Amino acid sequence: MQSQEEQICTACRLKLPETGQHRGEAMASGQIKFAGKVPVEFVYAYLYFNKKGKTQRLIHALKYRNRKDIGSLLGRWYGYQLKTESQLHEQIDLIVGVPLHPAKLRQRGYNQSDWFAMGLAETLEIPWSDQALVRNQYTVSQTGKDRIERWQNVSNVFEVKNPDLVANKRILLVDDVLTTGATLEACTATLLASNSRSVGIITLAATR
Repeated sequence: MQSQEEQICTACRLKLPETGQHRGEAMASGQIKFAGKVPVEFVYAYLYFNKKGKTQRLIHALKYRNRKDIGSLLGRWYGYQLKTESQLHEQIDLIVGVPLHPAKLRQRGYNQSDWFAMGLAETLEIPWSDQALVRNQYTVSQTGKDRIERWQNVSNVFEVKNPDLVANKRILLVDDVLTTGATLEACTATLLASNSRSVGIITLAATR
């Protein structure tokens, strides 16, 4: 098993571009993306995403180089911050990752968002499930699309697989990167339509 030092060295960790949003150090601008669309309790990102920056390299390794361990490690690190610096863990009943379509899951072999979610769940000591939400339509990549095109691409692709699992639960919805928010908006709307009590959002990274 790799040590944390081998995964992300201490010097690199200290240089990670953390947003500090859960501490109120930076405006949680992600929440603005959902205003007037779907009600969300909070929207926090762990790291800022810049092209060719440290965060992009980490996410690329997580998604395309089978480095699931990076997702889990970053989830544990952020989960520790959330647990020690906020009361967020007391406001969540279930953690759910944004699902991949089964064909994409077979192709990649794993869901990168689930590994970040599992790291959060481990440190926050909150249940995680990959059985709550499913993606029932295969969609083309969101890269290069504007917000309207992204919403049209995902507006009807998600479904709650087990309504009893999410009913009256305070859900933490987890994804890798927040850009326009279209995918997370579609997931949130689906969960709320299945009687989830509330939905909050955490992503590994977000654009500035």
